[in-house]
Amino acid sequence: MAVSGISCERGADGLLLVRLTGTFRLAGHLPDFEGVRRQLASAPPRRLAYDASAVEDWDGALVARLLTFEETCTAARVEVDRAGLPEGLRRLLELAQAVPEKEGARRSARHVPLLERVGSATLRLRDGTTVFIGFVGEAGLSVGRMVRGQARFRRSDFFLLLEQCGGQALPIVTLISFLVGLILAFVGAIQLEQFGAEIYVANLVGIAMVREMGAMMGAIIMAGRTGAAFAAQLGTMRVTQEIDALETLGLAPFDFLVLPRMLALSLMMPLLTLYADFVGIAGGAFVSVTMLDIGPQQYWDQTASAIGLDDFVVGLVKSSVFGVLVAIAGCLRGSQCGNSSAAVGQAATSAVVTGIVLVIVADAIFTVIFNAIGV
Repeated sequence: MAVSGISCERGADGLLLVRLTGTFRLAGHLPDFEGVRRQLASAPPRRLAYDASAVEDWDGALVARLLTFEETCTAARVEVDRAGLPEGLRRLLELAQAVPEKEGARRSARHVPLLERVGSATLRLRDGTTVFIGFVGEAGLSVGRMVRGQARFRRSDFFLLLEQCGGQALPIVTLISFLVGLILAFVGAIQLEQFGAEIYVANLVGIAMVREMGAMMGAIIMAGRTGAAFAAQLGTMRVTQEIDALETLGLAPFDFLVLPRMLALSLMMPLLTLYADFVGIAGGAFVSVTMLDIGPQQYWDQTASAIGLDDFVVGLVKSSVFGVLVAIAGCLRGSQCGNSSAAVGQAATSAVVTGIVLVIVADAIFTVIFNAIGV
């Protein structure tokens, strides 16, 4: 690879001739135009020309260097003649200058004060909350249109979503719920053995699974599995302009895309929660029978005496609300997706985070409300 170089000499009629020699590639050593800039600063010529007859090879690195250098020439009011450059290089320079630079593209990084960062975060939180409330309101209006028979979506899509949110989620729900029940029983057994109260492991696992862990773990699983899928599906539709096509056809995208997903998840979540409750109790029974010498019938009787109908109602109410929140989070982030493939991944990630946060916040609110009314 030939060594690259940049030199200049003054000619007649105020001409400054810039000679380029060698290979100008990003992988090699690239000289700068500092010497030429000094000539411009000491005695600005009227015209500047290039001689690139000795250039053997070049790539985009030379284009970037020439663009930066010619900005200096423009600031010094020096006319630039590109006739001596290769034709391909001239065309690239013209193309680069034909597109105006985006405003603020060269804004240098600066230290942002703490107060400004807190204010910006607060404004983003406010805007996000406003968008979320508006999306929830649109969901309520969509449900109202469905009740009146005005919402339009394909029933086949709805039944397919029911299968995806229900039957296809059973393997992961089974595994996680069984392990959660097993862990609760194991941790409780270690503490209760100190008082000879091992039998109350059944109470601990049963109440925890039915009131809290069944609904919460099911919602977290669905946020990571189904909420992300919803965001990716709607985000891909946004990128491929399928949502715009629905609007062109006169179909409401919210009714056609969001409503069936929200209904499917809200209907399947209580069923998945009931299933998770029994699987978690089975996990606790496995630990009790194998480690604590508690018989299966004894464990079941103790569990049945500890759990009431109100405990099941609490868990099912939570699960229904969690299902709606997970569906809304996934669809909201999918509808906000940008127009690139990277934006689809970001929307899926944001949907998981948003869904889990909403589930935890809602569970805390439910806990306070149910405690206040004595349920």
